[in-house]
Amino acid sequence: MSYVGPEPDGFDPDGWDGRGGAPRRRFGGRPVLVTFAALVPTALAAWLVWQVVSGPGESEPPKVLPAPGQSSTVSPSPQDGTASTSPAPSKSEERSASPSKSKASKASKAPAKPAGGSGPLRGKVVVIDPGHNPGNFQHASEINRSVNVGNGSKECDTTGTSTNAGYTEARFTLDVAKRMRTTLERQGATVQLTQDGGRAWGPCVDERARIGNSAKADAVVSVHADGSGEGNRGFHVILPASVRAGAADTTPIVKPSRDLGERIAGNYLKATGQAPSNYVGGGTGLDTRSDLGGLNLSKVPKVFIECGNMRDSQDVGRLTSGAWRQKAAQGISEGIVSFLGG
Repeated sequence: MSYVGPEPDGFDPDGWDGRGGAPRRRFGGRPVLVTFAALVPTALAAWLVWQVVSGPGESEPPKVLPAPGQSSTVSPSPQDGTASTSPAPSKSEERSASPSKSKASKASKAPAKPAGGSGPLRGKVVVIDPGHNPGNFQHASEINRSVNVGNGSKECDTTGTSTNAGYTEARFTLDVAKRMRTTLERQGATVQLTQDGGRAWGPCVDERARIGNSAKADAVVSVHADGSGEGNRGFHVILPASVRAGAADTTPIVKPSRDLGERIAGNYLKATGQAPSNYVGGGTGLDTRSDLGGLNLSKVPKVFIECGNMRDSQDVGRLTSGAWRQKAAQGISEGIVSFLGG
């Protein structure tokens, strides 16, 4: 979706480690002031320190934690962010999906089963929802039909956004999702994708929610990138609002989803150096919404993450880098591991 927000205020997204000159921000609803010397103790600093103490030291580069006996090296995807021959228009607000009558991949139909491998996440089920589908632009009538999202109706799915050079959000999200799957499976988790590039379009928003529900997932993360204006940059994690309408009742998942989202935000910031959004969430990196079917219809803890803005020249340099996408996948995965107690 496109947001209209304030112009960039000149902060350096990589300066959140206390070495740069980032301006006054809010994280978790309390003010944060970054000086040249150090961060003033605040909610963000305290929270991030709390996140860090259970993970790798701050001075260490982010790394994928392997299962016992396995290598810690993860090879980057061959996708390198080159221009797509099928540019997509700006994305709308909805992200998820409904039952598809096209050929769906087995991964999006079969419920996940407990993993047999070893690792701290053995027995845990994670569903990764790569936003949109590279084929959506060829199926306008299918993705434009309305589906019920509990408190209203939304289109089945959208094409998503793209960079000005034509690198699509759908390609980005699928690449990051596959990298996350590799990382989490090495931790022993059973990982299921809502779509793995094996279906022509979709799934619709309601089906994406049902996939996580049917899998009895311990955590679901929907991966996206935003399509706002130049100067709007940074990431934000979208949390489910409390919704009780029709088939939607998010009351049981609001609290655990916030916990999941906060852990992802902290680990993502640490792994990527990407600052919280300067145009959504008031500098907290968190946004609560009640209009997304993928969240409204979920019965298990679920969040969305907008990894950056594909229309901002600074963010796009990161989003189109395979090495940076590996960091993004790692940061999101580490947030999931923290949430699941791995």
